[in-house]
Amino acid sequence: MNNRYARLASWVYNLDKPVGRSFGDVEYYRQRLEPCRGPVLEPAVGNGRVFVPLLEAGFAMEGFDASDEMLAYCRDECRRRNLSARLTRQTFADFHYESAFSAIIVPAGSFQLVTDAASAKTVLRRFFDYLVPGGKLLLDLDPVSAFLEPAGSVRSWTTPDGDLLTLTEQRVETDCVAQTTLAHLRYDHWRDGRLLASELDLFKLRWWGVGEFSLFLRDAGFVDVVASGNYQHGRQPRKGDDSISFEAYRPA
Repeated sequence: MNNRYARLASWVYNLDKPVGRSFGDVEYYRQRLEPCRGPVLEPAVGNGRVFVPLLEAGFAMEGFDASDEMLAYCRDECRRRNLSARLTRQTFADFHYESAFSAIIVPAGSFQLVTDAASAKTVLRRFFDYLVPGGKLLLDLDPVSAFLEPAGSVRSWTTPDGDLLTLTEQRVETDCVAQTTLAHLRYDHWRDGRLLASELDLFKLRWWGVGEFSLFLRDAGFVDVVASGNYQHGRQPRKGDDSISFEAYRPA
């Protein structure tokens, strides 16, 4: 099952998580990338929430995403800031570049969109192959607890033109064997009480244990694997953390 941000989903994402909004990750990634002198790749770049600030900070960023709508937001923001962006429409499964990268970053749990364990292993190996010797992978995951709590909510946003966007989320399946959750996400666009458009996304994600994912990274060839809680590098993840960050290297 493919997760794809179409028009309304991308619109809501851009209103809720605009470029530059940080959950502690923008500062963390900038700090951890500081030693990198070559190009940096961000798969699943989205609207550029992390990508654009790093580009402004002087990193040689490149990115791809499976959603044309999300890429359009990223490109527009780069144009507004007079930034030159190297962005393409590609997927985790088939992305291709002519040269390797000093670092690859995957913020905000985007890797969890890869819901099959065998596919995840293949993607990690592709990341490995596209890093220069000594290159670094930085990747965030949501903790398992975030997937096991009951989920059901309605949220809303007002657009600059005064329209209303609503998101109704309902988790419909939790598969503890496959380690996946499936949610129905309904996006609605309203104007003066009239429904103008709707989208339904079948949104599937996979959760990972900290030790499990560390083993997957090592199996893909990575070394010096470090898991950190809440963007405090080297601090072991613990109960209550909102995010778990992994840092790993391709051997020099």
